[in-house]
Amino acid sequence: MMGKTINILAALALSALATTTTFAQGGGGGGQRGGGGAGAPAGGGGGQGGGRGGPQAPPMPMSFFITSASKGDGANYGGLAGADAYCQQLATAAGRGGVMWHAYLSQQAKNGMPAVNARDRNGSGPWYNQRGQMVARDLGTLHGDTIDQARVGNALGKQISLSDKGTVTNGVGDMPNTHDILTGSQPNGRAYTDAADHTCSNYTSNADTGSVQLGHSDKQGGNNSSWNSAHASAGCSQPKLVQTGGAGLFYCFAVN
Repeated sequence: MMGKTINILAALALSALATTTTFAQGGGGGGQRGGGGAGAPAGGGGGQGGGRGGPQAPPMPMSFFITSASKGDGANYGGLAGADAYCQQLATAAGRGGVMWHAYLSQQAKNGMPAVNARDRNGSGPWYNQRGQMVARDLGTLHGDTIDQARVGNALGKQISLSDKGTVTNGVGDMPNTHDILTGSQPNGRAYTDAADHTCSNYTSNADTGSVQLGHSDKQGGNNSSWNSAHASAGCSQPKLVQTGGAGLFYCFAVN
């Protein structure tokens, strides 16, 4: 009798153990799957929004470019108004004519015309190239106004300073080199105040004489890597601009 009782108790214990194991594998496993399911939206959301980058934001619209071609008339663009109109023309062809564009050019106080600083006519940033890459956060960073802003610096350079067509402007080592960019500006983006001509008569001259201050679009060459004030041109005519590595190109910025 005692042996039967022991056998019955053993059978009951085995049955209980089997039930517990089944629950753990079924109900408990379901709980793990349920936990995984509950965690999936969080994980999935993280994957969609963060883990895998999520839906990518559209690239920022172009608000900066180098003119893809010059007019071929040296530094003569009909003054600031003519240069601005040329920026607007190229931007419109590139599908960005809905905003106001200005040429990055300073004007000297000469012949009854007031001084105009390039930095004061190009908005406040940030600015992006044709591919949506940021070239500068703000005016201070663009020009390195403070030590900290100079340390951060702008991203301008051969691979970032793209044209309105998204092309790279030839630089040092390319044939022909066209990295000389008309600016008429000091490194801080302001107009010159001396008596010398730094703007080819405020961008109305195509003579062999005269001069305009140039920047280097690739930040290379001539022992001066400045993007906006590297050296003066040899003259104002197209051949004189070509002589030092240019083509009469300039920067355009979206104002609004």
